[in-house]
Amino acid sequence: MVDYFALNVSHETFGTISNLGLAHLGDAVFELMVRSWLCLHGKATAKGLHKAAVSYVAAPAQAKMTQAILQVLTQEEQDVFRRGRNASPHSIPQNASREEYAAATALEALFGWLWLRGERDRLNELFALMMEDRHGT
Repeated sequence: MVDYFALNVSHETFGTISNLGLAHLGDAVFELMVRSWLCLHGKATAKGLHKAAVSYVAAPAQAKMTQAILQVLTQEEQDVFRRGRNASPHSIPQNASREEYAAATALEALFGWLWLRGERDRLNELFALMMEDRHGT
């Protein structure tokens, strides 16, 4: 049985996953991390958790948060980020510019890629940097 919470995908499998596929997975990874962070930090009541989560996972917020990690990405991570940024989505949300959506897609592709590689420590490191930058903690 496949353990979908502890994936460690082979290098060959990565070639079959599109950049938008990585971003799709990374979107869920990032949102789970945000939701966990919100609950653990008591930042919102049960009624406001969804609204609070959206304020972090919306493309403009994600685009801004990427600035905190760009300088610490490895070359391989930069390559994944760039491929995600250059992916061609079919539509862009009304609340985001093309540049914001591209940066958000790049972040999500990176998080999906790290998740599939089983790099939980790196995910946590990058996420912590983004949250520290946003909150100054």
